[in-house]
Amino acid sequence: MWSGARTPEELETLFEDAWLMRDGPLLAGLLADGAVMATDAHRVPVGLLAGARALWAAGRPYVGARPRVLGSRDLALLVSPAAVHVARRDAAGDWRLAIALLHPVDPFDPRSTR
Repeated sequence: MWSGARTPEELETLFEDAWLMRDGPLLAGLLADGAVMATDAHRVPVGLLAGARALWAAGRPYVGARPRVLGSRDLALLVSPAAVHVARRDAAGDWRLAIALLHPVDPFDPRSTR
């Protein structure tokens, strides 16, 4: 049985996999309670799963990039050209996303983050 991400870097990889597969249950398993997201287009934070579903419906991809990770105890900041994430470790020791600011990639727009 899957127990979650063991490291913040693994969390980013699992997040990208869930996004590319449009797997709501997998994505939900990566989120901390009350997780929120915003994108460049939508500055108002929304529930992360609801926001992901809206971007999936709009056909907006998310392609992760190797993040720079700054951590302190049970908190981590993941910064990459694709996103800025705040993650926290839960009581079981698994890393979960709490905040995500996504920069979705438009494969047809040369100005997009890659």
